[in-house]
Amino acid sequence: MTLEKQSPCKVNLLLNILGKRPDGFHELETLFHPVAVHDEMSFARAGQGIQLTCSDPSLPTDHRNLAYRAAELFLRGTKIKEGVRVRLEKRIPLAAGLGGGSSNAATTLLGLNELFGRPLGMDKLQLIAAFLGSDVPFFLQSNPALATGRGEQVQSLDFFPALKGTVFLLIHPGFGIATPWAYQNLARFPAALNGQPGRARQLVSHLQAGDLKTAGSELYNSLEAPALEKYPLLGMFQEFLRANGAAAALMSGSGSTTFAIVEGQAAAEALAEKFKTRFGQSNWMALAPV
Repeated sequence: MTLEKQSPCKVNLLLNILGKRPDGFHELETLFHPVAVHDEMSFARAGQGIQLTCSDPSLPTDHRNLAYRAAELFLRGTKIKEGVRVRLEKRIPLAAGLGGGSSNAATTLLGLNELFGRPLGMDKLQLIAAFLGSDVPFFLQSNPALATGRGEQVQSLDFFPALKGTVFLLIHPGFGIATPWAYQNLARFPAALNGQPGRARQLVSHLQAGDLKTAGSELYNSLEAPALEKYPLLGMFQEFLRANGAAAALMSGSGSTTFAIVEGQAAAEALAEKFKTRFGQSNWMALAPV
């Protein structure tokens, strides 16, 4: 039996850093939104150990891969002696701020748990996910979510009335931004490093009230401070998207993906074509209805 699962990505509608913690992580509040752009994953029982294969040859398929480590922790936590075969078809760009690796890890936990008859409850899966990485717990569920702590404390939310009928336009410029670099360089921007708490819940209120215009102006990402300084092209992307009809535009996570929120599929397709005319055909792009 082979189990097939989709591994989605996310954008951060808000990422507000609230200072550095004694444990070396950063305290934050962030508003995740799932995006219907997926990697494809398959899972099967097979012999012993973990066999991970991937369509992208640049991605390691050993313990350096988050999905591999998720499988390792699942088998260890359940004391299952049987091996597994995992196939990963990559469609989400790497180092893009879209959470592709974290999603692969969470999808692996969910997939293997289903494959073996659900030996672990959600509480145990969440503990493993939080151990694997800050964004991984979000992908154990499929709704928007408010996350706090270092991102591992996840409160699932209903979908937002303000985003009904909108489309995410995702643009990846062909280069990545390493998350450690983004956080290390945040120290040069004290205002971005030590944000004011409460911005996430304020944005949630506007989104729940159906007020896209106000909500769009409240989107914020602390990590844009170092990223846009080093890569001014990303700021140009945002300016162009807003000037040509996007309700909002922001960098997702630590970058380098820019996303725009556009009202309606036709408008989103038209904006994508305008963007290609202005910036060329080389950028990875995707349209995803919210």
